[in-house]
Amino acid sequence: MRKLGWRAGIIGGVIGASILLVLWTQKLRDKGISFESVHREGDRTVVVGGIPPDKSSEVDNLASETIGSDWAVSRPSPGRLIVTMTPRLAKLLEKAAVDQCQTTIRNRIDQFGVTEPSIQEQGGIGQGAASRIVLQLPGVEDPSRVKDIIQTQARLEWKEMTYPPGVAEGQYIAPTTREGLVAMFGGQLPEDTEAYPEPPTGRAGRSQETRWWPLKKVSAIAGADLRVARPGQNRFGALAVDFELSPDAARRFEQITRQNVGKIMAVVLDGKVITAPVIKSVIPNGTGYIEGNFTKEEAEDLALKLRSGALPARVNIVEERTVGPSLGRDSIRSGVAAALLGFASVMIFMLLYYKGSGVNATLALAINVLLLLGAMSWLHATLTLPGIAGLILTVGMSVDSNVLIFERIREELSLGKTVRSAIDTGFGRVLVTIIDTHVTTLASAFFLFMYGTGPVRGFAVTLIIGLLASVFTAVFVSRFIYDLILSGRPRVEKLSI
Repeated sequence: MRKLGWRAGIIGGVIGASILLVLWTQKLRDKGISFESVHREGDRTVVVGGIPPDKSSEVDNLASETIGSDWAVSRPSPGRLIVTMTPRLAKLLEKAAVDQCQTTIRNRIDQFGVTEPSIQEQGGIGQGAASRIVLQLPGVEDPSRVKDIIQTQARLEWKEMTYPPGVAEGQYIAPTTREGLVAMFGGQLPEDTEAYPEPPTGRAGRSQETRWWPLKKVSAIAGADLRVARPGQNRFGALAVDFELSPDAARRFEQITRQNVGKIMAVVLDGKVITAPVIKSVIPNGTGYIEGNFTKEEAEDLALKLRSGALPARVNIVEERTVGPSLGRDSIRSGVAAALLGFASVMIFMLLYYKGSGVNATLALAINVLLLLGAMSWLHATLTLPGIAGLILTVGMSVDSNVLIFERIREELSLGKTVRSAIDTGFGRVLVTIIDTHVTTLASAFFLFMYGTGPVRGFAVTLIIGLLASVFTAVFVSRFIYDLILSGRPRVEKLSI
């Protein structure tokens, strides 16, 4: 399980407060109102200080014009204004972040190929066990890899480099400490620049120390601009991640590369530099590759994360449970035993109640199950416990169709009709009823498949295949068996039913 609520709330509050901070700074300047500072306190509060006393009314008017009901305004002292995010807005941002996390995690798990995953939110925002996403991932052989895929935010950015004074293009040597980088700028980085680390990979051919890069705060291109991301190779055959940008981003990328030929542009993933190549020529079509001395799995996983989008908040594992194979086998064994017991019980009932015709129903039922298992094997579907439940329900539905047919044949025989006439009438009159009941159940199963997840979809798949097989065996196979019997005995006067 992943607890997101308070982290999502913090991040949502920080983003909201930061946006308000920027807007307020610009608004105050546009109105010609002087102030000493505008800064953020905590995660959800913006403080404006040093407001001239004669401008207080103008600031109040500005606040009423630009701030909605989701922000609370207070004046604790003259010349000081505090704007705080309301709990309502904080919860809305938190809920939006959790929903987006759930969607992104589902996309990543689906692309990873886990069979019938179950992904659902537990609790609600603001409750005790709230903002947790519960994942059930059957058949995962490498849990650590899956956890890395789930937990990584995958916030990808392309950033231009700010060269230190006196350092020419092609002469920059990344220092191994942040302090060393700041010293290259005379003790203070420019306002539009931040220091980003490039951690060591521990592999041959790469630096074994953390290196620091001075990069622009504003990203030239972001992960949201990606249209395609897939594992590939660079021109030397080394593993890389091929990417293709959206048309708008491709135009921006072409302009940026044209203006920065010979300069470094770093690729940053979750605040860490993964590669910092030199732009050797203009890139006009918005395609390229990300190098990073990747292994095969790393290239595949990075491409998967980029395709699924970035997480709006970090997720942390707060609880992890593993069901061992022996327990899983016991559960499946119990489910199969229940299915076999149910199948045998139905067979015995049909043989005792419908006598010779019960053999017909039993053969049709066996063919039904065989068709179901064959179709699931062809579709590479996994027979899970919910799938076994769908199989058992299919057995019941199939027998129900035979019961309808047999009871109708009994009625026709009691009216004095011949065996062939009773069989023809029984199948003909009941056909519409059988199709009607199966269509309504198919509709329910279809919606379960469309809107369900994980085990629910597995149950729906088994049920849909079983219902289609049931119509075939009840209407076609059972009728064929009767016709086969009657073809060898044209003057049958009694039917064991």
